[in-house]
Amino acid sequence: MNKHKQKMQEQKAAVDARIKQAKDKKGLILVMTGDGKGKSSSAFGMIARSLGHKMHCGVVQFIKGAMSTGEERFFNRFPDEVEYHVTGDGYTWNTQDRDGDIATAERGWEIAKKMISDPKFDLVVLDELNIVLKMGYLEIERVLADLQAKPELQHIVITGRDAPEKLIEIADTVSEVQLVKHAFQNGIRAQKGVEL
Repeated sequence: MNKHKQKMQEQKAAVDARIKQAKDKKGLILVMTGDGKGKSSSAFGMIARSLGHKMHCGVVQFIKGAMSTGEERFFNRFPDEVEYHVTGDGYTWNTQDRDGDIATAERGWEIAKKMISDPKFDLVVLDELNIVLKMGYLEIERVLADLQAKPELQHIVITGRDAPEKLIEIADTVSEVQLVKHAFQNGIRAQKGVEL
């Protein structure tokens, strides 16, 4: 037997053993954070995957409300499968109104709380919630309590830079997207289908 085949057989045996040990089934809390591009894109990809499994999904977009996105336009084509709410007033450097941003975040969280307490939602995406928490627009302890009270099999995906450590601690899966290079650094504006 050649070395490559032997190595792959050993790897397969190790992976198969881990799969056999993984018996639990539960709803996950996933956090997508970091300075790199692709956190929200990953979350919306999970919605597409979930729809392929006939799952019911919910979206609450914090912050990004001032502009229409391709994700919003696309997933609004599936009103029976995806409940989509854009609750932000735009980036905080544009709004420049802390009290207004807090009120907007509170309205968004009320919608999110209804979704994450409703077992009909198999997957809920809370887009840019990390930014809201970082800015102190919502109380972290309240958010954590609501997240931990979710239905047993519901999955929640939370995106945005600078995820709070307390959120990372309760999450089942955390991915940090690192920035290596971005077109914007070279004066290229956000592109439809890539950023919008």
